[in-house]
Parts: sequence; C-alpha cells; structure tokens
Amino acid sequence: MNYTIHQLRIFLKITQTQSVTKASEELHLTQPAVSIQLKNFQDQFDIPLTEIVGRKLFITDFGKEIALAAENILNQVNAINTKTQAYKGQLTGRLKFSIVSTGKYVMPYFLTDFLKNHDGIELLLDVTNKTRVIESLEKNEVDFSLVSVLPDTIQMEKIELMQNKLYVVSNTRQKFKNKIYDKSIFETIPLIYREQGSGTRQIMEIFIKKNNMPVRKKMELTSNEAVKQAVIAGLGCSIMPLIGIKNELQNGELQIIPVKGFPIKSVWNLIWVKGKNHSPVALSFLNYIKKEKANIIKDKFDWFEQY
Repeated sequence: MNYTIHQLRIFLKITQTQSVTKASEELHLTQPAVSIQLKNFQDQFDIPLTEIVGRKLFITDFGKEIALAAENILNQVNAINTKTQAYKGQLTGRLKFSIVSTGKYVMPYFLTDFLKNHDGIELLLDVTNKTRVIESLEKNEVDFSLVSVLPDTIQMEKIELMQNKLYVVSNTRQKFKNKIYDKSIFETIPLIYREQGSGTRQIMEIFIKKNNMPVRKKMELTSNEAVKQAVIAGLGCSIMPLIGIKNELQNGELQIIPVKGFPIKSVWNLIWVKGKNHSPVALSFLNYIKKEKANIIKDKFDWFEQY
C-alpha cells in the first residue's frame, strides 16, 4: 500500500458527495485530477471501492469501510498538525461556518484580520441556503452560522453583527420619475424571487403578506447572483439585500426604486447551538468579534449607511 494523504482526502470527499464532479468542486480541483487520484487509489485494492450503475456513482460496502478509516486517519493527521502548532505557541485548528448565500458579502470581512493573525487556523466555509444552514447546525457540523432570519426549530445563542436592508431594485434602463411609489407599483413590475428555503425569500414573503402587496411573480432563481444578473438583463425587478448590490449600484447597472415601506430591515446574526462546547479556536474568534465588531463595521461597511 502506498496511498497518500491527498488520495485519502479526495476519496473521503467523493464518498461524502457521491459524485466526482461535486467532490472536485468542493476541493477546488479539476474533475480529471480527482478521477485520476480515485483510480490511483483504487488500484491499490483488489476489491472495488466504487461502482457505476446507470451513470451514477455508488460506494461499495468495502468502500464505506475504507472511507471511515480514511476519516480517522485524516483526523489524526489534523490532530498532529494542531499539537505541533500548539507546541510552537500558535493558535491552531479548524473554524467551521455555514452561511446563507448573501452572507458571503458579509462574513469574509469579519474573518480576514483574525485569520491573518493566526496562520495555523484552517477555515471551512460552506455557502448555501438557509435550510441547509439550519441542518448543519442541528447536526452540530459547524461552529457558527450566519443568518438574517433566526431559526425557530433549535435553541441557540447569537451575536448581532450588522443590519440587513432589502430594497426594490431594477436595471437602469427603466425610468422611475416619482420621488416615492406606493405598493400599487407591484401591479406593474414583475418580481423575480429566490428559491424556497432562501432567507431573503422568507423576509420578502413575510413583508408582502403583511402589507397585502399585489405582487406579480415573474420567475424563481436559485442564487442572489442569478437574480442580480436577471434584473440587470431586464427580465424583471426584485427585492434584494443591499449588501449584495454595492458594485452594481455604483457602476450604474442597478437602481433602487423608491417604494413606501422600504427598505425591509433585518439583522445579520452569528449563531451557534445553545450550550455548545466551543474549541479554543472558536472561543478566540468569539472574543475577537465582541471586541472588534464595531471597528469592522465602521471600516468595511461605512457605505452601507448612505442608503
């Protein structure tokens, strides 16, 4: 046997995703590179690790046992690295987050300086929709999550990071001459929605229902970026978080439509399961956020208050 740590990591990811393509995406490798490493790893065993049925990849029973062993080996490798760095006086370990998709415009700014000061920390950041974020919390797979709508299915603790604002937006080829519009404007502008399970959609739908707005639903898209590009292309308007459209507002691709009752306001919250036994890395990050939150907001998000 002459397998490598790299091959173990790749094989474990394939078993977790049940897909070479998805594994390559999550590992930031090309699909051919992952396929080659899988073949090289398989060649060291007489018993199949995987099988293809109807163009779908399945992990054999033997493969599942090897995956479990691979996970144990990789955990031991991480433990060795952590102990080595700790012996040298460095804060080390993994910091795991799951954040809603629009949170990618927020969370990196609260992480950058902390990670620069601690080279021994490995960051795992899963950007997904609200449903998956809550699942990862419930399964205790992460240290923290970032959401703009608090879940009501689990007990949790939180730190408020910053305000979230949602505006009605369109491309700049459309002209809106009124200083302010009432809700009747939604009778004339088709709205593009996020998918079910999105926090942005949940905030949007609660507001629409509460205010009895006459909405014309145009289409449903699965990411903030997809909605943004559809609006820029002229396929409709949308209700979008300000945090994700800064560049498009400043370069004239998008505009805010002044509608009475907007912006819709919520709060970005860093949350974790109540009673969670935090690692030294996670505790250090919490202390950093409590101390530096106001400075980060002032330094990185001063533009936010202009709207």
